[in-house]
Amino acid sequence: MHRFKDLEIWKHSRSFCIDIYKITSLFPSDEKFGLINQLRRAGVSVPSNIAEGASRKSNRDFSRFLEIAIGSCYEIETQLLISYDLNYLKEEDLKRLLQKLEAIVKMTSKFKSTFK
Repeated sequence: MHRFKDLEIWKHSRSFCIDIYKITSLFPSDEKFGLINQLRRAGVSVPSNIAEGASRKSNRDFSRFLEIAIGSCYEIETQLLISYDLNYLKEEDLKRLLQKLEAIVKMTSKFKSTFK
């Protein structure tokens, strides 16, 4: 069992979740039940799955939750690109968010590889 609050991947993904909430607050209100909701749910999913996985007794179980967190990251990436295509995001915001997201995926993948 791991202490999730000590994990850098959890700290970074939690901070990224805040970024998602802030940026989606600028989206058009008619996206409230569309991209805003989808991005926020996926954003919350990343640190939540890391935390839930850390509570598991086996590294195999934890590894599965890390896979789910990575999947949520790719979901977020897709939704950010669609948001950009719809002109809800500026190019610099998109780049900044994608860089943070890529770092989280790399850190999580690297951490996950230590369980093999």
